Amino acid sequence: MAPKLLLVYLLATFSIVLTTNATTYTVGDNSGWDISTDIDSWVQDKVFKVGDSLLFQYSSSHSLNEAKRESFEACNTTDVLSTFSDGNTTIALTQPGERYFVCGNNLHCLGGMKLQVNVVGDASSPVGSPQAQPSAKSNNPPSVISNSSCGKTSYLLVTFLGFMATILSVV
Repeated sequence: MAPKLLLVYLLATFSIVLTTNATTYTVGDNSGWDISTDIDSWVQDKVFKVGDSLLFQYSSSHSLNEAKRESFEACNTTDVLSTFSDGNTTIALTQPGERYFVCGNNLHCLGGMKLQVNVVGDASSPVGSPQAQPSAKSNNPPSVISNSSCGKTSYLLVTFLGFMATILSVV
């Protein structure tokens, strides 16, 4: 009976791992959150979903502010929702909707160091692409940490594994 129980636990654990489709995006890829990074190009081809995270990596000459739309558009770095300065900030995208980020240095923000993302609620829906303010800087290769690349196939596999676990626990 113990080997069957062990198999059931392994199947359940494997199912949980497969259903974790969250992605951690390193903002600016290898260049990080920096005035020299082309944030506009970086954000262009990405779809941010509830459950994903943004990882901001930056030097001590920068900070990170989450702002309201009005503060984002005006580069108002004093009227913000939250401020971070640890150089390595992870922001969890827990709700659908627009999110706005600016560098705490007003001149850097005016120079294009700001990010607007649209977080979509339904993981299967690519509706609503992310946006950023225009600038003219170089592009960097993508740096995305995906916790799973299984996609919709994982749901079928999870269903099958759940079915097998149920049968094994009964037998």
